[in-house]
Order: sequence, then C-alpha cells, then structure tokens
Amino acid sequence: MFLTDTICAIATGMGNAGIGIIRISGSEAINIASKVFKPANDKKVVKTMKSYTAAFGGVYDGDNMIDEGILLLMKGPHTYTCEDVCELQCHGGVHVLKEVLEAVIKAGARIAEPGEFTKRAFLNGRIDMSQAESVMDIINAKNDFAVKSSLVQLKGELKDRITEMRDTILYNTAFIESALDDPEHYSLEGYPQKLRVIVDNMVDNVDKLLATYDNGRVLKEGIKTVIAGKPNAGKSSLLNLLLGEDRAIVTEIEGTTRDTLEEVVNINGIILNIVDTAGIRSTDDVVEKIGVDKALKNVDNADLILYVVDGSKQLDDNDSQIISHIKGRNVITVINKSDLDVVVDKLLISEELPGDIIEISAKYGDGKEELYNILNDKFFSGQLQYNDELYITNSRHKDELIKTRESLSKVIESIDMGMEEDFFSIDLLDAYEHLGMILGETMRDDLADKIFEEFCMGK
Repeated sequence: MFLTDTICAIATGMGNAGIGIIRISGSEAINIASKVFKPANDKKVVKTMKSYTAAFGGVYDGDNMIDEGILLLMKGPHTYTCEDVCELQCHGGVHVLKEVLEAVIKAGARIAEPGEFTKRAFLNGRIDMSQAESVMDIINAKNDFAVKSSLVQLKGELKDRITEMRDTILYNTAFIESALDDPEHYSLEGYPQKLRVIVDNMVDNVDKLLATYDNGRVLKEGIKTVIAGKPNAGKSSLLNLLLGEDRAIVTEIEGTTRDTLEEVVNINGIILNIVDTAGIRSTDDVVEKIGVDKALKNVDNADLILYVVDGSKQLDDNDSQIISHIKGRNVITVINKSDLDVVVDKLLISEELPGDIIEISAKYGDGKEELYNILNDKFFSGQLQYNDELYITNSRHKDELIKTRESLSKVIESIDMGMEEDFFSIDLLDAYEHLGMILGETMRDDLADKIFEEFCMGK
C-alpha cells in the first residue's frame, strides 16, 4: 500500500438499500470527484467547494450518467484519514454502486485494501493502534456494553494511561543515564528506593488493566457457555428456553442430542455463546460415545458451565462422573423439572459444587428470570448499567501488558538484589517497548499489516 495513491471503496454493506456510499481518500480525491460528479447547480464547481459542504448532482462515467446523488467534500487534515476525502452518496443497489466504483477507478483511484482508510488515519498520526483496533471492535460489537467499551478506547483513555507510564519510564531512564554519565551533577544516592516505589505503582496500574481483561473479553466476544448433564436431564429444553424458540429437538428418549448445537443469546446485554452438548454417560454406542467425548471437550474449554440436573431423580453414577469433571470450574447448577416432585439431594450437590444452584422448569419457563439475575451478578457484580470503566478487550494488548509487567518485575528484582543502576535501564526500556506496541509506536510493519487486514472493506 502506498500513501501517495488515492484510494476508493464501497463504504456501505453490499446489498440493496436506499443509500450506498463510495468513499475516496487521497491527494487526488477532489480532482477525481470532479471527473465523475457534476453538480445540478451549474454555478457550483467541485474543485472550489469549501470543506464540509455538499452538492446534489449526477454521477457520470464519461458522458454517460449512471446515477444521481450527493457529493460530500472534506479537506484534510480535518478528516478521518487526515487526507482530502470525498463521499458519493448514491442509490444503494449493488449494480449501481459497482458502476460508480468503476467510474471512480477509471478517473484515477485504486481499490483500497481492507482497513486502509483506518491505516492511513494511524500512519498520519490521527489515532494510535489501540484506537484503530477499537474502530473494528465497534463495527463488530454484539451489544451496548461492547460498543461503549470500544468508544472509551476510541476516545483515547487507554492511550492516555499507556502514554503516562511510558513518559514515567522515559524520564527515569534518562535520569539514570544522565547520573551515570555526569555523577557530579546527578546523584543516585537513595534513588533505587525511590525508583522501586515508582515501579511498584506502575505494576499496580498494569495489574488493574489486566484484571479487566476477562470482563472485557466477555463484553466483546460473549461468554462461551456449555450446557452439560446426563441424558434426558433437560439440556435441550433449557437451550430452547433461553432462545425463546424450539431450536433443539426435545423427546422423552434418552440420547436425542448426539452432536453439539451452537447458538448465540443476548440476555440483558450479556452475550452467551451457548453450546448444547450430548448427554454425558458411559455408553458402548460408537456414535453416542463420539458425542460424549465432544461434550467433555467443550466443557473443558468453557467460560461458564450450566450443569443441568434432573430434579425428579436421585443422582447416579453419570452425575458423579460429570461432577468430578467440572469441580473447581465456573458452574451454575440448574436443577430442572421443578414442576415435578424434586427429590434430588441438593445438599450433596452444594457440597460437591459450591456456588450458584437454581431450580427451574425449562418446560414451563419457571426460574428463567432468576437465572438471568445470577448471570448478571456473576459477570457484572449486579451492575446492569455500563459504568464507563476502561476494559482491556484485545488479547494482543493483554499479551503486551503481561510482558510489560514481567519487565517491571525484573527492575524490582534488580533493585532488591542491590544491582548497579544501569541494569534498571535495560528492563525499563523493555517495558517501554512493550507498552509502545499497544499504541503502535514500536510496531513491526508485518504486525500492523496483519491487524488492518482484519478490517472490513471501506474502513
């Protein structure tokens, strides 16, 4: 990709709609727009239009009018990419948008690579890499929590915190180097103890950011939730209850579900990526055994396990097998069939699986709201409203923060061991580099390319 090129793309979704937008960015954007767009007002000239003004007119491929619409003209550097940007707002049919795009290409633009508009905003210094990644997070957001979390990062709160730590590191590294080079004017007496307090505070700040990752990932991606239990406990009925529709087959025959069934449910803004699994039990049936093995594998990879127990029956060996497998995990025990006589030993379950236990009737919907409340309490401490806290939602950011913490911990070790001050600088600068990777200030080109390749076209 070359910054000197003028790029273009369809910025709206490909499908028949009322409006479709072609975005053009680069030094020739206005010139190219003037070749394909003619204002209906003969007195208006595209090249002399003021920034952030619009004109109605026709879109042309040579002398052939292919559509009519509105041209929005924005001059750099006060644009998304910091370059001249023009947007042609046309009719949203797939065919007409392709024709307009082809006309723009003939006039001198080239098709933008995925994420190239945002990459230019990054390369031109309007946003850092964490803000660029938050743009894609907003596009892919599944709920209000995810949107608001991404907006906090887009506004630059993560950038501000990282920049503050980097400035602190840079100042102290410069002080150490100056003191080593000019000991007459800069004294290091008592400095290691002062530095330790500073580094301790930074470690605390990094730990606070890392502590938000699990909730942040839940906000962004959803909770991988596995419904597990023995055959005929009501797992598929629970899935249907959560979905509000008969998605899974429910019969009185044990072992109806032989493979996994995956669905996404939005419960009060919390996304559950639900996997309904085969009933877990000892079996000689080859096909059923494959389903049981897949069920256990999904349980091992789950964020949350909804362990469904048939409340109308006593626990058996199959329940014992499941309980031993999920001990110590994040489990909500769902005692189903509360519409029947509940005879299962709840005390025994609570001893084996400390945590939330709820009685429901998946068949009639009893206990549904209580289950929702438990989910809210478990993942958001009962706070149903988003509190504008900064959440780390990106695994790349988490990895760099972990490496930052490791480097800072080495500084503390060096101080405690009474090592020479020049050893502090090595690990401080490592921490500085890892923090810079989050912002994209010390990023390899291949990594930057990989990040932007994940963006959608036109953004």
